[in-house]
Amino acid sequence: MPAPAGRRDKAVDCQAFADALVSKGYGRLVIQKGAGSYNPCVLVPPGSTSAAHGTLAIEYFDFTPSLTQHVSDAALVISHAGSGSIFESLTAGKALIVVPNPLLMDNHQAELGRHLAGMGVLACAAPGDLVNAVLQLEPAELKPYARGDASGIAAAIDALTGRAGLRKTAKAGQGR
Repeated sequence: MPAPAGRRDKAVDCQAFADALVSKGYGRLVIQKGAGSYNPCVLVPPGSTSAAHGTLAIEYFDFTPSLTQHVSDAALVISHAGSGSIFESLTAGKALIVVPNPLLMDNHQAELGRHLAGMGVLACAAPGDLVNAVLQLEPAELKPYARGDASGIAAAIDALTGRAGLRKTAKAGQGR
C-alpha cells in the first residue's frame, strides 16, 4: 500500500494507523517518504527501512522512478491529492484515500479530492483523520472510476489558442 510522502508520513507512522490497517486485513505498508527530513521512526526502528508490526510488514524508501508496480501490487493506495497520483491509482482500479496538501496553489488538491470523494470514487481525509478514513473505508462501496473523454476540453483549449485546425490536420495526416 503506497502511502503519502512529506508531512503526511507522520500520520502513517503511528501505532493507531498500523492497528487500523491490520484490523481491515491489510498485510503490507509501503511508504514513499520523499525528500523530507522526517524518517519513519515509530513503526520502523531508527536506522532501518523495514520492520514488522504484528502481521503488518512495513517498508519505506525516499523515491523510486515509478510507483506503477507499487500501485499495481496495492489493495489500497493512500496518496497526496495530486491529479497524476489520483488518476494513476483510479485507472489501475485501486481503492484510494487521498490526503490533500492545503498549502499548494489555492488548495487545489483539497478541491479535487472533495469533488472525487463526492462522486464516490475515492475517500478524502486530512492527516489527522487518516486512521478513521481507513477504518470507515469499504472499498467495495467505492464506485468504479470511468475514464472521461478529454476531447471536448482539448478542442476548447485549441480554439482559445488558435490551434483548432492544427489538431484536425495532424490527425488527418497520421494514416498516410
